[in-house]
Amino acid sequence: MTPQELKNSVLQRAIQGKLVEQRPEEGTGEELYQAIQAEKRRLIQSGQLKKEKPLPEITDNEIPFDIPDSWKWVRLNDLVEKEVKRGKSPVYIDKSQTLVFAQKCNTKIGNIDLSLSLYLDESRLSKYPESEFMRDMDIVINSTGNGTLGRVGFYRDSDNPCHLAIVPDSHVTVVRVAKSLCAKYALYGLKYYQPYMEKLGAGSTNQTELSANVIKALLFPLPPLAEQRRIVAKIEELAPYIDRYTAAWNRLEAFNTRFPSDMRKSLLQIAIQGKLVEQRPEEGNGEELYRTIQAEKQRLIKSGKLKKDKPLPEIAEDEIPFDIPGSWKWVRLANLFASIADGDHQPPPQTANGVPFIVISNVSNGALDFTNTRFVSPSYFQTLSSERIAEKGDILFTVTGSYGIPVMVDTDTSFCFQRHIALLKTISVTCEEYLLCILNSPLISQQCDAVATGTAQKTVGTKALRNFVVPLPPLAEQRRIVARLKELLPLCDGLQ
Repeated sequence: MTPQELKNSVLQRAIQGKLVEQRPEEGTGEELYQAIQAEKRRLIQSGQLKKEKPLPEITDNEIPFDIPDSWKWVRLNDLVEKEVKRGKSPVYIDKSQTLVFAQKCNTKIGNIDLSLSLYLDESRLSKYPESEFMRDMDIVINSTGNGTLGRVGFYRDSDNPCHLAIVPDSHVTVVRVAKSLCAKYALYGLKYYQPYMEKLGAGSTNQTELSANVIKALLFPLPPLAEQRRIVAKIEELAPYIDRYTAAWNRLEAFNTRFPSDMRKSLLQIAIQGKLVEQRPEEGNGEELYRTIQAEKQRLIKSGKLKKDKPLPEIAEDEIPFDIPGSWKWVRLANLFASIADGDHQPPPQTANGVPFIVISNVSNGALDFTNTRFVSPSYFQTLSSERIAEKGDILFTVTGSYGIPVMVDTDTSFCFQRHIALLKTISVTCEEYLLCILNSPLISQQCDAVATGTAQKTVGTKALRNFVVPLPPLAEQRRIVARLKELLPLCDGLQ
């Protein structure tokens, strides 16, 4: 049961007479009804309440559920001491001594917030009779619009610490129940009806309206006054338990939402710590693979296919984030790639068609997506240096805004990319899929967060990216790690 279902269940039991016991000595709903009608007649005779046409008698087929014999079904309009109606369309002013209660003041989270109200032009005050000013324990019902229609609130004088006069606007209906009725019982009853009132609006899709006449005609179960008070006391006794249940539910929902992602991160983390598969001495070690990679880079430099980079700094002890197996080696990220470079810093001229130009939105889902790409001319593409031309097996890595998203290039289609994306060009003697696992791991996320600069859009500079520290296992072990992750990570997806 969701927290809202639990609240609804309590309210349902309350208005069905199942939350507290009935006590014969407390009288009946019929007796209370007659007392309220006598009070209404007095108000009509004194001119404080306008006489209205009687509403239709309640028929058996209208009654939604059984109630105790001591209760009585009535129309909501039978229980009020002020006509149920909306406020007036106000004229606002920068400052006055009169507030206007708008729908937004009756907030979604269930409280009244008058800081959201505006001020009434008091030259219009003559249009507002004294009874139209809101009073302590008035019930407010939002009466227009989608998403807010039917929302029930409870206005208290304590919501208005400045003690300014306040009137409702034309999108709010005010229900002021008779003094011989427990206002909070009426509030909880209407809160039970809130989902139904949301469906009773009429009008266009964009502007539905909840008529005051619909609210007046609502069926309402009326218990004796003393029982109403006991019902309210019981609801308020249960409220802290419901709040605790809600908090626990929200924590569980948050955990369930995070769990697949957290499990994925955990698997990647233990993979790059050397804890996912066993180490095998016959597979060599990370140092040997590191030397092989550096030898291949030197070969590419000599052949003119790769520019020589400045040597990277040695890795200091305080840079090492965790222990790895003895057969592994800590290296800089740039040690594992032919080059790491971001896109052209000057926006290229766009064309109607040509070579796709990739931006972050084309990779933000973790895959290369050519939908809705811009285009640049083939002649512009041909001016790019080799370190900015992606090939199948290379890895893109976002470095600005939504930074830290790695994407494997899995196509032979030519494309170029904006400067918010870096290209990590792989070397044939490495396992590209293991490198992708590293880039997806929390280790890289943490280093990105540590070096990201900027305010509106944080950026991970390519210089900092090159210097990230990463663990390097032997090549055969990398492949076994990737194979194991391919077995386990789909199980995380199944937990969504």
